[in-house]
Amino acid sequence: MTVLTPTARRSLLTANLFCLASMVIWAAGLPAADLIIPHMPPVALTAGRATLAAAVLLPIWWLLEGRGAVLGADWAMGAWVGFVTLGLASFFVIIALQFNDPVTVAIVTAVMPVAGILLECLADKRPFTRALALGLLLSVAGGLIAVSGSEGSVDFGVGVLAALASVLCYTWGSRETVRALPDLSPLGRSAITVTGCAVVALLAALGDGVLRDQWPDWQAIGIPEFTGLAIFGIGSMAISQLLWIISVGRIGIGAASMHMNAVPFYVMLMVFTLGGPWNWAQTFGAVIVVTGALVAQGLIGRQR
Repeated sequence: MTVLTPTARRSLLTANLFCLASMVIWAAGLPAADLIIPHMPPVALTAGRATLAAAVLLPIWWLLEGRGAVLGADWAMGAWVGFVTLGLASFFVIIALQFNDPVTVAIVTAVMPVAGILLECLADKRPFTRALALGLLLSVAGGLIAVSGSEGSVDFGVGVLAALASVLCYTWGSRETVRALPDLSPLGRSAITVTGCAVVALLAALGDGVLRDQWPDWQAIGIPEFTGLAIFGIGSMAISQLLWIISVGRIGIGAASMHMNAVPFYVMLMVFTLGGPWNWAQTFGAVIVVTGALVAQGLIGRQR
């Protein structure tokens, strides 16, 4: 195992904190989405969510990095990657939430570390070290403990298949966001993919409305529903995606995806703050997940 310098260790710890914060914010969007899902078709909700996120990230990118950085970016690539990473992934997670509760959807994300590490090993020729194997084992074990302690039942139907499709799209797209847009900052990568996703999703939503008459039920959408949409879009997509891309760029999709297995705990934490019960199994599982992510990166364990 490579010896980490104090500077490298601090950088990795910071990246892991960014990743943890991203997961917490993303998890908050799952219960919030329940407020708006009954009143908006999946395609329209994907478009609304992405549009709100783009309305936050794009102006910040323009103000901080200037007109040249925004106009000179590869928008075609950004739109394609954003469509897969955020558009398809968001569409599938909305379908999953229509069939399952938020905790169950969060549980399905336990497969993401496996997908992320396999992608790195196959596409990037990353060596499968003992530390990586141990970290993956701990991450999956923590996810399974969280599953066993969850009140949600996993029914392998349309909802779970949609959640799996969302995880695969998001895993591939997250890696591609960093790989295909190397000249952009994390803010630029996040803003261009979110905005590209919003443009494609708005066109798809318009077509869905014209061809299938799938329009939002505007009369049923009030302040609570719009608040849920704002949390689902600005928080769970814009802010969470920015923190996520920062961490993926520093620690890779494999290690970052391990943090996904702690999402059931974060969802349970949100439910607990709203009056639900505390779940010690999910708490223990989350600790194991984070430990596994740190072990895989050499932040915990013997160094040679």
